[in-house]
Amino acid sequence: MFTRLKEKWKVSWFQFTLIFCTFALGGSSCSYVAKKLLSYSPIERGTEYVIIYIVLVTLLWPICVLIVSMPFGQFPFFKQYLTRIWNTLTKKRAR
Repeated sequence: MFTRLKEKWKVSWFQFTLIFCTFALGGSSCSYVAKKLLSYSPIERGTEYVIIYIVLVTLLWPICVLIVSMPFGQFPFFKQYLTRIWNTLTKKRAR
C-alpha cells in the first residue's frame, strides 16, 4: 500500500516519511487549534459544538498542514497537493 502511494507521488522513502509526519502533525495541530478556539466560545458541548468543530477542522487543516510542512521542507509538495484537491473540488482541470 505504501509503495503504491510512494510511486504515485514520485518521492523517495525519506521524503515519503517526512510527508506522513507532516500529515500527522498537521492534523493533530489542526484539531488542537479548533478545540482551543471553541473553548473561547460560549457554545456548550453538543450538536452545535460538533458541527462547528467539523467546519473549523475542515477550514484549518490546509493552513495547519502548510505551516507544518515548512520546517520539514515539504512545502512545495503540499502546495501542489492542496492545489490538486482544490481543483478537484471546484472541477478545474490541472494542467
